[in-house]
Amino acid sequence: MRKPSLRSRLFRAHLTVLAIGIITLTIVGWLYTPRLFILRLRRIQGSNFRMAQVQGQLVEVFQFAWGRGMLWAALLGGISASSLSYWLSQRIVDPLLEMEGITRAFASGELDRRLPEYEILELTQLANSVNHMAADIQSVEQRRRDLVSDLSHELRTPLTILKGYLEGLSDGTLEADPAIYDRLIRETGRLQRLVNDLQELSQLESGYLSINPRPTDLHDLLASIMARFTDQRLPDDPVQLRLHYPKKLPLVQADAERIEQVMVNLLSNALRHTEVGYVQVRVWSEGMKVWVSVEDTGPGIAPEDVNHVFDRFWRADRSRDRASGGTGIGLTICQRLIDLHGGHIEVESIVGQGSIFRFWLPIAGTSGSHEARSRPLLEKTV
Repeated sequence: MRKPSLRSRLFRAHLTVLAIGIITLTIVGWLYTPRLFILRLRRIQGSNFRMAQVQGQLVEVFQFAWGRGMLWAALLGGISASSLSYWLSQRIVDPLLEMEGITRAFASGELDRRLPEYEILELTQLANSVNHMAADIQSVEQRRRDLVSDLSHELRTPLTILKGYLEGLSDGTLEADPAIYDRLIRETGRLQRLVNDLQELSQLESGYLSINPRPTDLHDLLASIMARFTDQRLPDDPVQLRLHYPKKLPLVQADAERIEQVMVNLLSNALRHTEVGYVQVRVWSEGMKVWVSVEDTGPGIAPEDVNHVFDRFWRADRSRDRASGGTGIGLTICQRLIDLHGGHIEVESIVGQGSIFRFWLPIAGTSGSHEARSRPLLEKTV
């Protein structure tokens, strides 16, 4: 059953107060005034008197009776109306005071407090908004703590390795050889990637990172990226790389450098988590959009984790991703870059079968403001 709104409640409350005042005035005036008037008349009644002689007294008596009746009516009506108005106002003010107390608790760090539902629809909606705000703040606070923790871990590991090797080289316990220098270069590169990703994410979120979209042929771009990844893999690698690009696809309005960054990130993640099978890139057009998908036959993502894959520093398997060298913010950067192009990126995954990361870009010459539509998960065979 739909709850009445605050506006209707207040309107009915005022009507109720007005009705009570009128009813009280009418009842008291109807019952009390005539009796009082009759009693006054009896006091002045006598034998052999003319009406003219008592006209003034009658008027005076009536005015007295009516005034006394109005006084009692106003007194009783005022008390009744004030009591009802106070009771109704308390039903509105008490939830607001409770909300004020809860918000003060939020300010002091008690983010687990929540507001209940109320009888008034608007207050319930306001309470739900406050609860959602508290949940969002709690989530942001938790993510901030996780960010500090993850950053500390990501920085501590390569710094510890660098310090250990440099101390060993300095005191002579380690001999300088190409293997040590290669390890130092890898750890330095890991630090550099983390700093660069953080800087780029900061620029994306603050709006300082601009893109230069122009009509772009995705075929040449994707073929170049796929060739780069193919050259880095062994001939007998159990994971095959595939590119499915139909003929006569329209140009897209995109910044080629940024789209290359997105594809490199998606392909790196797919190859990192696929041990056998294939990683394929598919391209197709749909309306005024061109879709690009990166599909793998990896372990997939749990349903409860799918909605978090684009969150910064989020990891479904924290230990595995750290070991693989990922910074945990690559997908967040991908999402921001696709958003800047006016497109949309999404993920679909089935545990044990694989994942599909797909995004669309506007065709050259369009605004790119079309709403993205979901595409069903493709069947795979390993």
